[in-house]
Amino acid sequence: MLNQYDMKIKKTGLFFGSFNPIHNGHLILANYMAEFTDLDEVWFVVSPQNPLKEKNTLLPEYHRLALVRIAIEEQQNLGVSDIEFKMPKPSYTIDSLTWLSDKYENRDFVLISGTDIFSTFHKWKNYKEILEFYSIYVYPRPGSGLGEYANHPKIKRFSAPMMEISSSFIRKGIREKKNMRYWMPDKVYEYMQEMHFYER
Repeated sequence: MLNQYDMKIKKTGLFFGSFNPIHNGHLILANYMAEFTDLDEVWFVVSPQNPLKEKNTLLPEYHRLALVRIAIEEQQNLGVSDIEFKMPKPSYTIDSLTWLSDKYENRDFVLISGTDIFSTFHKWKNYKEILEFYSIYVYPRPGSGLGEYANHPKIKRFSAPMMEISSSFIRKGIREKKNMRYWMPDKVYEYMQEMHFYER
């Protein structure tokens, strides 16, 4: 999927996140962006540590990467990248965008995000540089909007389904021994049960 020798220029959406764990909400959004916008493909970029989040609730990164790979194994226009595993921690979006752009010259990268990022976007490392060099495709999130960025030429909002599914709710359900099978692909849930993820 991430073949740097494929010479066709591909417009590639980058969906950054902890995916702790990946669930159907993530997959529906990625599928929407890949099928209903001008993107050729969407890559999940698994973050080892979000600098704005606590680290202690994260499943080890290689497990979260494995869950994403299982979730998308049959999807032709969805991929996954572990680029941030190789970078200094905590990882920052601008550094990952720069590295990927240098490595994959045959791809036009677009950042995918929810409207909820814009309340803290000014805190992101080199956020003005992101807006200068990259487009941002935005999906709606409950109780948030674009604010001062509503008319920015590099930001495009799409009416993707609003999914009120959270990884924290899934983790809580698993700890409480609830059946969370229908919140994620069967193979992901079965692997999580086999590995006893999030049970404590």
